[in-house]
Amino acid sequence: MAFLGSVVRRVASALRSPIPLLCRTNPRTYSSEHTKEKSVPYEKTLRQEDGAIFGPTKPLPRSADVVVIGGGSLGCQTIYHLAKMGISNAVLLERDRLTAGTTWHTAGLLWQLRPSDVEVELLAHTRNVISKDLEEETGLHTGWIQNGGLFIASNKQRLDEYKRLMSLGKVYGIESHVLSPAETKDLYPLMNVDDLYGTLYVPKDGTMDPAGTCTTLSRAATTRGAMVIENCPVTGIQVKTDDFGVKRVKAVETPHGTIETPCVVNCAGVWATKLGEMAGVKVPLIAMHHAYVVTERIEGIQNMPNVRDHDASVYLRLQGDALSVGGYEQNPIFWEEVSDKFAFSLFDLDWDVFMQHIEGAINRVPVLEQTGIKSTVCGPESFTADHKPLMGEAPEVRGFFLGCGFNSAGMMLGGGCGRELAHWIIHGRPEKDMYGYDIRRFHSSLTDNKRWIRERSHESYAKNYSVVFPFDEPLASRNMRKDPFHQVQCPLQIPNHSISSGILTEEGCVFQERHGWERPGWFNKDGPAPVKDYDYYGAYGIRTNINYKYNELLGKEYTFNFPPHHDVIKSECLSCRHGVVVFNMSYFGKFYLTGPDAKKAADWLFTADVNKKPGSTVYTCMLNRRGGAEADLTVSRLEPGAANLPLAPESDGDAYYLAVGGGVAEHNWNHIRSVIQDRGFRCQLTDHSEDMGMISIQGPKSREVLQEVLDSDLSNNAFPFSTHKVVSAAGHQVRAMRLSFVGELGWELHIPRDACIPVYRAVMAAGAKHGIINSGYRAIDSLSIEKGYRHWHADLRPDDTPLEAGLGFTCKLRSSIPFQGRERLEKQKEEGLKRHIVCFTIDEKIPMFGLEAVFRNGVPVGHLRRADYGFFIDKTISYGYIRHPDGGVVSSDFIKTGDFTLERMGVTYKATAHLKSPFDPENKRVKGIYS
Repeated sequence: MAFLGSVVRRVASALRSPIPLLCRTNPRTYSSEHTKEKSVPYEKTLRQEDGAIFGPTKPLPRSADVVVIGGGSLGCQTIYHLAKMGISNAVLLERDRLTAGTTWHTAGLLWQLRPSDVEVELLAHTRNVISKDLEEETGLHTGWIQNGGLFIASNKQRLDEYKRLMSLGKVYGIESHVLSPAETKDLYPLMNVDDLYGTLYVPKDGTMDPAGTCTTLSRAATTRGAMVIENCPVTGIQVKTDDFGVKRVKAVETPHGTIETPCVVNCAGVWATKLGEMAGVKVPLIAMHHAYVVTERIEGIQNMPNVRDHDASVYLRLQGDALSVGGYEQNPIFWEEVSDKFAFSLFDLDWDVFMQHIEGAINRVPVLEQTGIKSTVCGPESFTADHKPLMGEAPEVRGFFLGCGFNSAGMMLGGGCGRELAHWIIHGRPEKDMYGYDIRRFHSSLTDNKRWIRERSHESYAKNYSVVFPFDEPLASRNMRKDPFHQVQCPLQIPNHSISSGILTEEGCVFQERHGWERPGWFNKDGPAPVKDYDYYGAYGIRTNINYKYNELLGKEYTFNFPPHHDVIKSECLSCRHGVVVFNMSYFGKFYLTGPDAKKAADWLFTADVNKKPGSTVYTCMLNRRGGAEADLTVSRLEPGAANLPLAPESDGDAYYLAVGGGVAEHNWNHIRSVIQDRGFRCQLTDHSEDMGMISIQGPKSREVLQEVLDSDLSNNAFPFSTHKVVSAAGHQVRAMRLSFVGELGWELHIPRDACIPVYRAVMAAGAKHGIINSGYRAIDSLSIEKGYRHWHADLRPDDTPLEAGLGFTCKLRSSIPFQGRERLEKQKEEGLKRHIVCFTIDEKIPMFGLEAVFRNGVPVGHLRRADYGFFIDKTISYGYIRHPDGGVVSSDFIKTGDFTLERMGVTYKATAHLKSPFDPENKRVKGIYS
C-alpha cells in the first residue's frame, strides 16, 4: 500500500532532470492509452462492460431542429433544456457512450459562491436541477449529496475575499458563515487549523454524480421528444453560403447517415477544436492533464464538508469514508495530440507534477500522511484563455453554437449554462448576461493564435485559485496589439519646459490589457515599467523574469483596500478636473456603416435618432430583442462624398461612423453584422480600428490647448457639443469630435495611424505651458463614475434595459421609428420599472469595488455593479440595481424614502442614494461652463 506521506518523501528525494519543453512526452510519465485498471470515485459510470456496441444506438433522423454534439454534462444539460423549452425535434450525438470524454472522471463539486453575480445565478440553477427538478420529473435520484463546502483562508486578504462572497450571497439568499479557526475545528475535527486565518462555510454546497446526472437528464429529454444517440461519431459539418454571402450550418455528417439541420451545438469538450475545424470555426481552447487521487478509508471523515484550500491550491472532496485530493498546479501537462479514440480513458499520473497537492493536503488534514492511495485519476480537461467557458454563436458560421471549454467546471456550471444556451438558440439571446462566456469576447485575431491560447490558458489554470483582486492584469501573451503611441524613440524637446517625449512607455505607463490591446492604465512616477514576455511563472524550466517592474507594481495592487497608487490616480483625475490631460483611447473600435440601406439599418440598430444633419454625433444604445443593452456607443453622421480613408468612406448616400469601446469591439461588430444579416439590409460594415489612433484631450483648459493645434474655431457656437468635423492638426487631417466620457470640456481626435505621433507631439507642445499630462483608464473609471456615465458590461449589460439604466434619453420612443427592442421598452414604461439603477455615496473613506450588498430598511434589495473613488467630491461612489422586496415598481419615492446601507465584507455602511449624478448634475462642464 502506498501512503501519501511516503509518496511526498519519495518524490521530493528523487533526482529530477530539467524539463526543456512545455509538456512532458516521456512515456514513463503518462500514457494516452486506455488505463483500464484505474477507478473513479463513483459507484458506476455509463461505460459498457459487456463489450463494444457497433453502430448507433438509434436510427438517425433525416432532419432535426438542433443537433447537439457531445454527451457530457453540457451536451446532456443543453438537450434537456432545449426539450424543456419546447424543442422536441432535437438530437444529441455521442461518439461513444454518454460521459465517455471528460465528464465521467470529474470531481463533481458544486460551490454556490463565486465572485460574479451571473455565475452565482448559473450555479443556483444547476443545483436546483440536480437536487430537485430532475428527481421530481423522472423519479430518479441524480446522486446529489449536500454535505456543505468549506473555503480555507490562510491570510487576511483571502478571508476578505470570502467575506465579499458572503455579502453577495445574502442578496441571493445563500446561507454562509465566516468561521474562526476554533469554530472550523469544531466543524471539521481532522483539520489542522494552526495556520488558518478563518474559513467560509456554505452548508448547502455539495457534490454531483456524473453518470447519475447525465442518465437522468437524457431520460427527461427523451421523455419530451428529444433523441439521444450514442456510438455515433460526427465526421463532418456541412456549411452553405446563402444569397447574401452568409455562411450557415446545413447538415451534420456521420458514418451512419447525414442529419439536415440549421443548428449545431459544439459540446465536444476537449475535442471541440477539431469539431470546429469541420465547419471552419475557431475554438480557442487547449487540453491539459488534470488529476486527483482517491484515498483509502479515513476514520472520522464521514459527513465532512468538501474543502477548498485556495492558498495551497488544493481541494478535498468527500467520497463516502474517503477523500479525493486534487488542485491546480503551475506546471500542468499539455495534451499535445488529442486522440479521437480516447473514451473512458485516463493518463498515468505524473507524481512530479502532482506532489505539490499532496503536501498541501497533508498540511490541511494531517491524517492523510498515514492514509493509503486507492486510485489515481488523471484525465484530459479543456481550458481557455480566461478560465471561462466558450459559448454562443460562432462569428464564422451562423447556426454553429459553442458550449465547451468549461475548465473542469462543466458539472457545476452545466445546468445554468445549458439553460442559457438553449435560450440563446431558440430566442437569439440568452436570458442572463453571458458576455463573460460569449466567444465574441475575444478578438478574431486572437482566437487562432496558438501562442496566445497556450500562454493565457496556462496562466489562467495556474492562477485559478488565486485571490480575485480588482486591479489584476494578465502577464501572459501581452503586447499582442499595440497602438502608435505605445512606444517610439526620439524624445520630444520643448524649450523652457521640463516635459519628456510623452510617448507612453517612456512616460511610465502601466498598461492594461483589453481585447489584446495594450491601453494606458495609469502612469508610474518612477519611470518605465514595460511588459515582458511570459515566463510561465518559472514552470517547464523557463527562467523567471527578474527585475520585472511591471509585475512588482501589479503585485502592490493586490489589495481590497485603497491601492498604493491611489494618490497617483487622484493626481491624474484632479489634473483633468482643474487643467487638461490626454487620454490615449486608440484601442476603440472604429467602424463605418454605408450602403443603400444604411439609414434603415441605423434606424433599426440604434435606440437614438442618429439621422441628424451631417456633422452630428449621437450617444446611443443597441438592444437585443428583449430590450437589453448589447452596446452603448457614439454614432456620427457623415457627409456623402468620395473616399478619404481612413477618415471617411466613399458614400453617395447615408453613411455613419461608429466609435465603440475597444474591449467589446468584436461583440459590437458581430451584433451589428448579425442584425444586418437577419434583416436583409443592403449595407456594409467596415472596420478601420487598426488604421486610426484616438486621443481625447479633456479638461477646462482643453480648448486653449487645441486652439493652437487645430485650424478650426473651437468656440461653443462654431463647434458645439456632440458635433464633429474633419480639421487640420499639425499639417495632418483628423476627425475632431466634441465629446467627453469624463464630464469635462474636451475633444476626441481620430487620427490616421501615420499622423498619430506628429499630432500627439503638437498637442503636448501646445499643452506644456498649461501643465498637460498623460492620464489612463483608472482615472477614466473614477471620473466617469463621478459624473454618472455608464460603463458597458458594468452599469449596463445585455440583461439591463436603457430605462432601467437611466438612459431613457437615448431612446427615440417619442418618434414613430421602430427599433430593435422597442416593444419591450414601451411595455416596461407602461408597467413601471421593477428594477432601477441607483447611485450611492458613503461618508467613510472606505474603498468598494462592486458586488457589495445593498440593503433598504435592512432588507437586501440588490448589489453594486461598479464602485470607485470620486476624487473631486472626495467620496466613494457606487452604482447598483435595486428591486422592490415585494416585486413592485421601483419608483423615485421608493428610492427617496428608503434608508440604504451597503455591506462590505460583512460590515455595513450608511449610504446616501442619489437620483442624479453627485457631480455636475446640471451638465454644465461639458458645455464649457465653469463658474
